This record gives sequence, structure tokens and C-alpha cells, in this order.
Amino acid sequence: MSQKNSFVRLSLSYLILIILSVCALYPSIWVVVSSFRPGGSLYSKNFFPEKWTLDHYVTLFTGTQYTFDIWYMNTLKIAFFTMICSVFLMTLSMYALSRFRFRGRKTMLSAMLILGMFPGFMSMIAIYIILLQLNLLDTHIAMILVYSAGAALGGFIVKGYFDTIPRSLDEAARIDGASHLQVFLKIMMPLSKPILTFVALTSFTGVWGDFIFARLVLRSKDNYTVAVGMYELIASQTNSYFTLFAAGSVIIAIPITILFLILQRFLVQGLTAGAMKG
Repeated sequence: MSQKNSFVRLSLSYLILIILSVCALYPSIWVVVSSFRPGGSLYSKNFFPEKWTLDHYVTLFTGTQYTFDIWYMNTLKIAFFTMICSVFLMTLSMYALSRFRFRGRKTMLSAMLILGMFPGFMSMIAIYIILLQLNLLDTHIAMILVYSAGAALGGFIVKGYFDTIPRSLDEAARIDGASHLQVFLKIMMPLSKPILTFVALTSFTGVWGDFIFARLVLRSKDNYTVAVGMYELIASQTNSYFTLFAAGSVIIAIPITILFLILQRFLVQGLTAGAMKG
């Protein structure tokens, strides 16, 4: 009887996993297939098109009314510099909060925790007014600054990872005459590759697919990111470039997919290790 119950539970688990996989993969496969379908409509009687075409991919980069290559490079620039700044700010701040004891430390941690409970879009009006007064609207530097500062507020997982590294390593290095900066660069950084990879990847992917804040800040077409630019393709009722939108979605997903496949081992290590101790 117990073997029969185990078999039933295992069968149900596999059935649920298969259903979830189909629900997750079917829309993605539909978008990929639709990007090769002639015409401008995503709807078709057949799942696979009768005729395959690469015209939509060619149009994205050669069409005179589109600047997809500019949007792509804008997004790549913003995501890259945000990733660098986020890793820099988060590792330095969380290292200080993890290793040093100073007045106001617990208050700072509590404030960061409370601020992290509120959704980011609640502060968008205030951020918009600040950027307007600083003449930073419609600039990429504004987005990099806001994204980087916002990422630093969510660094508890980095602090948790630093807490798991034995303090005896710091003390041994200090006895040998190492400064705090040398301890950070030569001991903490090499031991923190998994969490640094996690922070870099999440910072990059978060910026890569963000639409709401980019739509709020960016105004001129040449400064658009791919998310805002692709939205403009189908925002108007007169536009029906849904297959073109599908082709752009596939191109946008390629670098993120490659990064996850290459760095998934470090991603899992950083996520699990940073969650052990806070």
C-alpha cells in the first residue's frame, strides 16, 4: 500500500511539473515561432507558419522608421554601468554593515528593511521631480543613478553572505599588517564570487527589462531603451507590428538567456549562501 501511495504521489508531482512547464514554455515558444511568421498578426490557424521568414529581424535593424540598434545599445549601456555601480555600492556598504560596529548601524539596517517593504513605483513621482529640478530628465545618467541607488537598498542577501565568511580570516590578515581595504580586496572579494555574480546578474537583468521607470524618464526617441521602443511599436491603434514585436522580444531575450546559462551555478550558490544568515 505504501509503495502504491508513493507511486501516486510521484505521478501527481510529475503531472503538475509537466503542466507548469507547458504553461511556462508555450507562450515563449509561440513568440519565437511568431517572429518567423509572415505578416503583422500573431494569430494564426496553425501553430507553425506555413512559410518561414527572417524579414522581421532584418526590418528591425534596417528599417528607416525604427532605431532598434540604438535602443539596444542604449539598454546595454544603462544595464552595464548600472551593474558595475550596483556591485560597487552594494559590496562596500554591506561589507561595512557586516564587519564593522558603529553608532546607527541597527537603525540603518532597520530603515533599509522598512524601505524595502514598499514598492519602488511609490517613489517615482518624487524621483521625477528631483530629476526635473536637476535637469536630468531624458538622460541615461539619471537612470543609472536611480537604478544603482535602488539596488544598494536591497543588499541584505549580500550582507548575509559576508556574515558567513569567518571573521578569523579578517583577524589573521589584520595581525599580518593588512589594512581594511586590503582585507576587502584580497580576502572578501575572492571569496564572494558567487554573491557578486548574483548581484551583477540581477542588476543587469532588472534594468534590461524595466519599462515603467524608463517610460517615465525618457522622452526622445533616440534615448529610448528597448522596452520603451518596443512598446511604441504597438502602442498606437494604427500599428499592428506584432510579429515585429515578437522578433524584437527574441533578440532581447538572447543575452539574458546566455548569461543565465553560463552563470547559473554561481547564481544558485550566491542565492542560497546569502540566505543562510542575515
